[in-house]
Amino acid sequence: MSVPATIPSPISIAGFKDVYQVPRVEEALTELQELGSGASESLRATYVRMIRSGGQRFVIKPSALPDIDALIQELPNFEEPLEDIRKQLALCLSSDDPLELEPILLLGDPGIGKTHFARRLAKLLGTGYNFIGMSSLTAGWILSGASAQWKNAKPGKVFDALVNGDYANPVIVVDEIDKAGADSQYDPLGSLYTLLEHDTAAEFTDEFAEVPIDASDVVWIATANVARSIPDPILNRMNVYSIEAPDEEGSRRIAGSIYQELRSEHAWGRSFPPELAPDSLDRLAKMKPRDMRRMMLAAFGNAKLAGRDEVLPEDITDERVAKKARIGF
Repeated sequence: MSVPATIPSPISIAGFKDVYQVPRVEEALTELQELGSGASESLRATYVRMIRSGGQRFVIKPSALPDIDALIQELPNFEEPLEDIRKQLALCLSSDDPLELEPILLLGDPGIGKTHFARRLAKLLGTGYNFIGMSSLTAGWILSGASAQWKNAKPGKVFDALVNGDYANPVIVVDEIDKAGADSQYDPLGSLYTLLEHDTAAEFTDEFAEVPIDASDVVWIATANVARSIPDPILNRMNVYSIEAPDEEGSRRIAGSIYQELRSEHAWGRSFPPELAPDSLDRLAKMKPRDMRRMMLAAFGNAKLAGRDEVLPEDITDERVAKKARIGF
């Protein structure tokens, strides 16, 4: 197994856990090969990759309580879920158990920073981050895979995160869960009934691979605008939080965090100052958190095109709005 590109944060230690049993994969491969030319080549290749990579993945456990207070300062409108996460992490530290958090559902208006919160939490915990946007997906197999008997079938997103990823307990974000559309045969959220329960998630079977994988340590974060279209059995399996839009000061903190995050993620970021200038910060803070990352990345590019290593207010513009204005929309 390859070493993950993102090293766990200083507050985390990594052990190992089997997310699937290689002998069971070998048995499944043998049975598939006995089918001869009628077997799915894609499924055979999947089994071969699973055997070669082995079933062990990193499992993250905090070695000390992370700086939740700093994250609350950065994202003040998420104080309630962060305080509950602090309590769960304290329990984790008192035992030999790996990182384990109750599934979280964040309710709130579009663009208030729910997805940014999930990405920052994954970084704080030192585990992997996976994003599944449900608003444009109607296929029921997007989470749990489609049977290899179907043309162009492939594994689901949960299988991909655990088998092709580096971690046994990654953060998986199910974005806009309230907008998941169902076709006539499949419910896109159906697999969550199994995945959100610790015991049943330990024997989760992707419909494509048909080999049990242990998804019991996944950290689930779902986002939604409203709860009324989400089935009660799913709501009952999650800790539900209503998130308000950040106030003016909160927006400034989020904007500063996004600037620093983008700067630290890229080698070119080292040429820019550690903090965004106040007048530029004021301009970015007027945007919704959802738009801040896109606009800040464009602003870095605008500054470079102008031959500068500092982002000025005029660099922070919404190119999509400007383009629509130019073509008369």
